[in-house]
Amino acid sequence: MTVPQIQIEVAYATPERQQIIPLRVPVGTRVREAIEQSQIMRYFPEIDLDKQKVGIWSKTVKLEQELREGDRVEIYRPLIADPKAIRRRRAEQAIDEGRADPVTGGRRRRATDQTDDESE
Repeated sequence: MTVPQIQIEVAYATPERQQIIPLRVPVGTRVREAIEQSQIMRYFPEIDLDKQKVGIWSKTVKLEQELREGDRVEIYRPLIADPKAIRRRRAEQAIDEGRADPVTGGRRRRATDQTDDESE
């Protein structure tokens, strides 16, 4: 008797290129097993599953997660910069350049916006 199979994909991308590998695996296959079976590390030897996060359709999952029909396993690259720090720097720059209110940090209201509000 044959073991039922499901169709999945394993994906990884760098700024220069991406690889999506279609794969048929037995029902009950886990994320780590699918990544190993895909042999995607042949194309991207820098992948380190002990350090990098993985997900299914943009949702982070554990390597032990069981796969379902149609899942796309994604291996995420580490972030180069902290998104909060980038937003904070951008807000500080806007204040320094006079594009943001120095007290609230929000956008400065233009004079036309203020007169529109007063006329209502």
